[in-house]
Amino acid sequence: MGILSTSERHQIILKMLEDHDAVSVSSLSEKLKVSTVTVRKDLRLLESKGLLHRFHGGASRDNPYINEIAISEKEHIHADEKSRIGEAAAKLINGDNAIIIASGTTVLAFARQIKPIHSLITITSSLNVALELNKHVDLEVIQLGGILRKSSFSVTGPYGEGMLNQFSCSKLFIGVDGLSLDFGITTASIQEAHLNQKMMESAQKTIVLTDSSKFGKRGFGKICDLEEIDTIITDSAAPDQYIKALEEMGVEIVLV
Repeated sequence: MGILSTSERHQIILKMLEDHDAVSVSSLSEKLKVSTVTVRKDLRLLESKGLLHRFHGGASRDNPYINEIAISEKEHIHADEKSRIGEAAAKLINGDNAIIIASGTTVLAFARQIKPIHSLITITSSLNVALELNKHVDLEVIQLGGILRKSSFSVTGPYGEGMLNQFSCSKLFIGVDGLSLDFGITTASIQEAHLNQKMMESAQKTIVLTDSSKFGKRGFGKICDLEEIDTIITDSAAPDQYIKALEEMGVEIVLV
């Protein structure tokens, strides 16, 4: 490949985004045989034309930043995938004495699949999850306290965080708003992200439940880096490059 013109470089960049949804500056530099400085200039120009969205270290076809959506709306988005993810997650409850369940529509789908066969204690920040689990006579539900977020029907704040200091559980089941290779898992609320971090400290294993639409996205509040996750349960449409990268980090991937 000879020296490419600016127009030729831009065509190649856009074609790569069509094939991969997201590309890194380093991979573009290698492909186009130009410096990373030149690549960043190209990405800046293409973004100004509304053809891509830049993020730290690369670019994506779609806007990686998410806006918070009310739980009543989110529940109907990717509902089939969430149901399958919830069913797979429920199979991981085996001999556990106590688990933590965070908030969100995917973990609510998980809660609906739980059929306790032994005494189980569940700790949750979600009112909807608590109400769903309370239907089971043999299942003890501990509702965390705090400030109620109207958009998610979940609590945040120091009251819930203080309660978590008293517990030690085997597993945490958590939903996310975004999963990014360079930024980790995120949620739209920084307060919720902080509560999620406390949940991780109180659990021996962290299991992320997320449909494939969250890959490559990021919310305002960072929960943790991907290396801190034990298992991710997602649907089979998850991008191959993400699956490969996560497995190389030692994260177990369950596809449904």
